[in-house]
Amino acid sequence: MDLIGLRDGRRLAMHRPAEGTTGRTVVLCHPAPGSGAFDPDPEATWSRGVTLLSADRPGYGSSDLLPSGAGGFAAAADDLAEALDRLGTGPVGLAGWSAGGLVALELAGRRPDLVDRLVLIATPAPDEQVPWVPAELRAASAVPVFDDPDRWISLLSHAGPGTAASGGVGSGGAGSGGAGSGGAGPDAAALESAGARLRLKAMLHEAFRQGDAGLAADLAAVLGPWEFEPGQVAAKTLLLYGAKDPIAGPRHGKWYQPRLQNARYEQSPNTGHLIILPTWRRALAHLAPGVKR
Repeated sequence: MDLIGLRDGRRLAMHRPAEGTTGRTVVLCHPAPGSGAFDPDPEATWSRGVTLLSADRPGYGSSDLLPSGAGGFAAAADDLAEALDRLGTGPVGLAGWSAGGLVALELAGRRPDLVDRLVLIATPAPDEQVPWVPAELRAASAVPVFDDPDRWISLLSHAGPGTAASGGVGSGGAGSGGAGSGGAGPDAAALESAGARLRLKAMLHEAFRQGDAGLAADLAAVLGPWEFEPGQVAAKTLLLYGAKDPIAGPRHGKWYQPRLQNARYEQSPNTGHLIILPTWRRALAHLAPGVKR
């Protein structure tokens, strides 16, 4: 992990889960809660030969929080753009999982010179267009945060209506069939793939390194007004959505498809919000076409 000094004096933690040999860089924007310490499928990343970068958003992991009153996904995208400029990556393939997709959209729209291909994975649409934020979360004055990886994995994989938002931001328990309880949810098979649960736990432990600061900032951004226009994104985009995702299912991807300039929608059957695990190889094929170790 590198700590990159930003113009305003803050530090941004940039993880490098994979160091490739092909010269192609792929950047992954993490969910909420989450951190850059995550490779969805290390074998797939290695076989593609790409360098994988992923930054902790402000308040997560080792990245400094933005000043009070500042923030949002646009600010996170600006941080990421500054870091990529410092690293001299040139154009990258950019992926965003769940709430991370909102950062990816902002970056692709603001800096088309930095993003030539984009993948949105289970990224929610605006709540006023595709209702998904539970009423009790919208009205809550405080967000209960549990530094409990099994609970958060359960929320990410098998949350029912009213229990989760923003890729895991939640105010209730997971269903009895949740991954955390070992039940047969839509993502049960993906969680049992080699090392998946351990990688997710490591990501979530890192997410709460500073307490709930990052999660609170993401929640405020999700519940606040979205000023971003999807039509600004010109990068060739792949939309990956799980047919059984209770958080950001097919309706969300189908909302984005006609609003982006160049987007293809693909739906994965029998897959929930952890769709990134079984489809990461497909995402990499889009982000790094013609590139393979």
